[in-house]
Amino acid sequence: MIKAVPIDRVRPGMWFHRLGGSGYHHAFVKNGFLLEARDIELLAQGGIEELLIDTTKGLDVEEAPAVAPGPVSPPPDELASAPEPAPAAVAPPPAETVPPPAAPLEPRTSMDLEMQRARQIREEARAQVVALFNDARLGRAIQPEAVMPLVEQVNDSVARHPDALLSVLRLKTHDEYTYLHSVAVCALMVALGRRLGLPEAQVRDAGAAGMLHDIGKAAMPLSVLNKPGALTDEEFRIMKSHPERGFEMLKQAGTASEAVLDVALHHHEKFDGTGYPHRLQGEDIALMARMGAVCDVYDAITSNRPYKRAWGPAESLQRMISWKGHFDERVLKAFIRSVGIYPVGALVRLESDRLAVVLEQGEGSLLTPRVRVFFNARKREPVFIKDLDLSAPDCGDRIVGLESAEKWNFPNLDRLWQAQ
Repeated sequence: MIKAVPIDRVRPGMWFHRLGGSGYHHAFVKNGFLLEARDIELLAQGGIEELLIDTTKGLDVEEAPAVAPGPVSPPPDELASAPEPAPAAVAPPPAETVPPPAAPLEPRTSMDLEMQRARQIREEARAQVVALFNDARLGRAIQPEAVMPLVEQVNDSVARHPDALLSVLRLKTHDEYTYLHSVAVCALMVALGRRLGLPEAQVRDAGAAGMLHDIGKAAMPLSVLNKPGALTDEEFRIMKSHPERGFEMLKQAGTASEAVLDVALHHHEKFDGTGYPHRLQGEDIALMARMGAVCDVYDAITSNRPYKRAWGPAESLQRMISWKGHFDERVLKAFIRSVGIYPVGALVRLESDRLAVVLEQGEGSLLTPRVRVFFNARKREPVFIKDLDLSAPDCGDRIVGLESAEKWNFPNLDRLWQAQ
């Protein structure tokens, strides 16, 4: 039986059917889940007044024990969980599976300042990775420890403000892809490692693994690596050898950690056992490699390639969620928390029928980022550009869904959020 329940009477063990009343938010997925205390806390702090519960799948109001009031802990981050292709479906996750993120190394800096630092790191990193790949291509010995100063820079930037470097690295030309992809996966691995609560030493190891995960591509024929169209079966067979080639290079160096070696070898394994090169399944795949699989795919599908236009960051997350069996769901949930339900650069529709691009994640809730309004969707005309902090008490607007930049013919959307 579907029953409407005020938020102050919602208890753990009830089955979430959907949001009800005036608090309905299109960014929440419609398919249900079993509510836990942190989910309820998140919904209440997000201003939700009423839920619809399904008493055939969980507790009824009369069955749920009352909960004595206690101290309110900081709200957990929300989790996107939407089936493809609906572009506006995201839901809070089961809360017990992901520990809180590691504490930042220093107080969070402004997005503007960190964007400047991030652009500098991007250029320095590109030059270093180009040199690394060139050395590998010429048969020179790889020195895995040589990337650690760069990993430290990435780690410090993500700690100061996670949005800046992740956003800057998402933008790359076709020619830069092979090199900046390594840096981007490094940054994503660092952010994910921090979100999973890994110790700092393991976070840095995750970053090094991301930086070196594709070093085996240096052994691939350039005609295959840089081919502008789809690969033939034989070319794909050649490309599928890059994890083993990278593992061999790093193993010969003698200084790579076990995590770095394993991610290089197994970042194309899938949780359901259909990946390569060893068709490992489930937790037979080490955690770092499961993290690498998520980070590698996300950066690949959000980057323009010679043979495929990039998908938007929010659309990419939705597609990844829909690929059942591809990823460890626990790791994917943590990853979405690290990049945000509405990642920087996502196009969103506001309740006021205006379109906006996301500039920065909110510190308190991923449902209330800072956005830049630029278009009236109802009148289909531009408006004066204005930045809104959706978490501000006097904002008076909210996100009601995601939109497609391609559908609206906004080819230069990235320029809007880059002008911080």
